[in-house]
Amino acid sequence: MKSGGMEFTMRILVVDDSEDGRDITEAMLLAAGYEQVTTAGSANDAYRVLGIGASSEPATVDLVLLDIVMPDVDGIEACARIRKDPRFASVPIIMVTALGDTDSLGNAFVAGATDYITKPVNRVELLARVRSALKLKAEFDRREAREAELTRLASRSVDHRASSWIDARTGLFVGEMAEAYLLADANFPPGTETSVIALAVDRLSAHRATGKPPESGIMARVAAAVRAASASVGAVAAIYRDGVIVLVLPDQSRASAIKLAETLRASIVSLRIPNPEAIAAHHVTASIAVVTERVNGAGRIHLLTRAIGAVSEITATGGDCVVPLCA
Repeated sequence: MKSGGMEFTMRILVVDDSEDGRDITEAMLLAAGYEQVTTAGSANDAYRVLGIGASSEPATVDLVLLDIVMPDVDGIEACARIRKDPRFASVPIIMVTALGDTDSLGNAFVAGATDYITKPVNRVELLARVRSALKLKAEFDRREAREAELTRLASRSVDHRASSWIDARTGLFVGEMAEAYLLADANFPPGTETSVIALAVDRLSAHRATGKPPESGIMARVAAAVRAASASVGAVAAIYRDGVIVLVLPDQSRASAIKLAETLRASIVSLRIPNPEAIAAHHVTASIAVVTERVNGAGRIHLLTRAIGAVSEITATGGDCVVPLCA
């Protein structure tokens, strides 16, 4: 493994009936540090590599580069068949197509393609698309792992000592309580929308290094603002160990949830807690993600993981804003 990071451990399959095409693409990827590259000369060869139709083992690749024009089974048909295998539902598939072949490209996206590059393959374009696709795959894997962990935690028997339900720093519920609440169908009227808000204090780790004021004091004041702003709408507020605060709003519309999120952001700004490490301002600010959907049972956990995953991205881009997520 090279020093370039996790992306170089990703496994890539190149499918092209042209031996020269396979060799050139493989050489470009190897030269860029992608060491785990496999090639196939036809769709049927690709099926054998992937174990499609004969294996239930975990997915063997993280990215497929698939030529559209191939004899016997073309890339569009191959893409559709790969997508039908549940193991490859989230694996990015980049189509390789002749310049201007818009009809085939449109059919490829219908079949499940993620992206495309044109022939002759340009090294810069290839590596840019590969990096983007692998980043997407890694993020999906992290979200899926987090969702599985949340479901596992929420399904465990809850310790009935009241002190174990409350975070000592902030007085909010611990994060696992929000998960258990989301899984209980009795808390959510059938057919109604559920909203989840995730909130993170911007640049908290950088502020922590300065030691002024203590992080626990900041989170206590932020939590108080959260409780005050959300008390009138019956939200369940909880906090995780990393400081991310989540609010669950049963039977709340998207517009209501966004309005509450904006109120939360403004309330935190109004505290005027000094933070010289902040990007958007010289005081504590917050990044907030909002997701609303009609879902049932364990599907509500997915809302939670989406919101938590998005809020870290919002913080990384500067923060101090509310971002509604599409359903």
